[in-house]
Amino acid sequence: MKFTVVEEGIRTDLELDLPVIRIGRSLENDLRLANTRVSRHHSRIEAQNGQAWIIDLGSANGTSVNGEKVDRKLLSPGDEIGICGVKILIPDESTESAELTVGEDAIGMRTLSGEAKRERENLRVFAKITRELVKETELLPLLRLIVDSAVALVGGERGFVLLIDRARHPEAGATPDVNDMTVNVARSFDHSDIVVPRSRLSMGIAGKVVKGRKPVLSLDAAQDDRFDGMASVEDLRLRSVMCLPIEADGRIEGVLYVDNRLQFGAFNEGDLELVELFAGQAAIAIRNAHHVAELRERNHRLQESRRQIERLNERLGRKVRDQGSELAVVRAELGRERGRYDYTAIVGASDAMRTIFQKLDRIIECDLSVLIHGESGTGKELIAKAIHYNGARKEKAFVTENCAALPDTLLESELFGHAKGAFTGAYKSKKGLLEQADGGTLFLDEIGDMSPEMQKKLLRVLQEGEFRVLGSDRIVKVDVRVLAASHRDLEEMVREGTFREDLYYRMAVLAVNLPGLRERRDDVPLLAEHLLARAAREAGREAPILAHDVMATLVSHDWPGNVRELENEMRRLVVLARDEVRLEHLSDAVREGRSASGKSLGGAPLAQSGDIKTAVADLEKRSIEAALAQAGGNKSKASQALGISRFALQRKLEKYGLIKKRDKAAGEE
Repeated sequence: MKFTVVEEGIRTDLELDLPVIRIGRSLENDLRLANTRVSRHHSRIEAQNGQAWIIDLGSANGTSVNGEKVDRKLLSPGDEIGICGVKILIPDESTESAELTVGEDAIGMRTLSGEAKRERENLRVFAKITRELVKETELLPLLRLIVDSAVALVGGERGFVLLIDRARHPEAGATPDVNDMTVNVARSFDHSDIVVPRSRLSMGIAGKVVKGRKPVLSLDAAQDDRFDGMASVEDLRLRSVMCLPIEADGRIEGVLYVDNRLQFGAFNEGDLELVELFAGQAAIAIRNAHHVAELRERNHRLQESRRQIERLNERLGRKVRDQGSELAVVRAELGRERGRYDYTAIVGASDAMRTIFQKLDRIIECDLSVLIHGESGTGKELIAKAIHYNGARKEKAFVTENCAALPDTLLESELFGHAKGAFTGAYKSKKGLLEQADGGTLFLDEIGDMSPEMQKKLLRVLQEGEFRVLGSDRIVKVDVRVLAASHRDLEEMVREGTFREDLYYRMAVLAVNLPGLRERRDDVPLLAEHLLARAAREAGREAPILAHDVMATLVSHDWPGNVRELENEMRRLVVLARDEVRLEHLSDAVREGRSASGKSLGGAPLAQSGDIKTAVADLEKRSIEAALAQAGGNKSKASQALGISRFALQRKLEKYGLIKKRDKAAGEE
């Protein structure tokens, strides 16, 4: 049967005297096509009773006749069979000698056969492969293309590429060890990957090529004397083998290995010469792919460095901003006379806090017991720490215990310690907090919740400076300064008989009364900025800006939970707000001016102004007027109700011009 094959502009006239002509990419086909889209067994032509039929064999991309996709069709002279861009023409006797037009180009007709046809086909395929190699810059797809192309170029069964590890062999000119090479790609003629590739080729032959830097061609590897003693040759039943180095600029990049276990003498010297040329092109392409990969990696590192610099700049900007906020707090505090000692842990610049700091200056210089009274969240422990760390005992231990958190039995054990076996569970002796604080300070928080029996035992320690360890006759003498705190009114408890009078007077030698946050509203802006910056720093975020209306709302709130409540509010704002805190970000209790229980705090409304100082001044003025009115004009009683000294009240009366108003009112009466 005569027919003409046109593939990529090349026309070949063939005549096959066979009843069945098999068409496909596999080696056993009668008409073998190189196009990778063609299936291994694509279709066949059957001649029956002087007629020819084209039958598609379930191919992936189908078979067409005269542009129409078919499964089975009777062929007529002049029909055109289409298989993945390849045209198979059934000649018409009337036009057999005419020229054939392919696409838009007229190509002269001539018949190629034998070596001439093979040489023309090889050059065409080689040119096509070279174009594809130049396009591909990704290493793994490039290696697959190299192997598939080499196998197709010489009609091999399998192909392998082994590459050096550039990290271990960075220098050019050195001969690498084949055992250090990696089988990067292993492919079969049908473009499928080969599993466990290193065990599927002869590493001995590859090593011979690397060591000698010369290609190896064997027509029958099993009978080749050069491979005597290579167990892999016999184990793999190798026949036709072609192996050659991939080398560029005097550097071996790897090895290209092609074999055919099904045929003897499948490759010849011409094939080797062609694949050598191909290997040279492949080496250049591999080197370019490595360069592109290095450039991409370098570009990735540069981008990552840029992102890291941006993150560092952002973090630095946040720190500068936080430090700016903290500096503003410090400047505001330094604007008022705070005291001789370091109270930087306590934020406050109001008159009430200035009075506290001045009192602490005198308390620190002595060694007497101190009773700190204040509502929950006012910072009683901070005051205790300020007394300890600014005093003569600062080099010794500062020990704390919450008396409300433990029952009597555990509290006694914690304070006085116990001997081994003193009670069930006392598996070993334990040193008490009083003994641990020897030479230092013991801070007892919520002492008002201590039972009368424990009050009696603590009183003995304060009087005698000694105690007996629980479960033992051992008497321990200690030198401890005891600081106590309570949110309860201990004087009232003494009158009710629930707190020992002698212990109260022993503890309250010196007393510090901490005002609630609503009594020192001047400090709210400073505290809010300080606590917001600290919360943002702990969360690793940038501190948002507190808008004027937000700050005014914060100042107007009575803060029943005091500084602790304000701190929790600032932590919420760091999470909820981004660049600026708005009113909707505030909790309902703060925004609506009520406590957490839902009870209205009933504070006087602030001036509806964006100026915080004006709002605070307005609130102070109203509070003073209300306190004086309730005290019947008695300044001493009014100052006590306001939690400030009489001198401070007098200064505020002068500051806000309330003296003139009161004098005028008295004159009118």
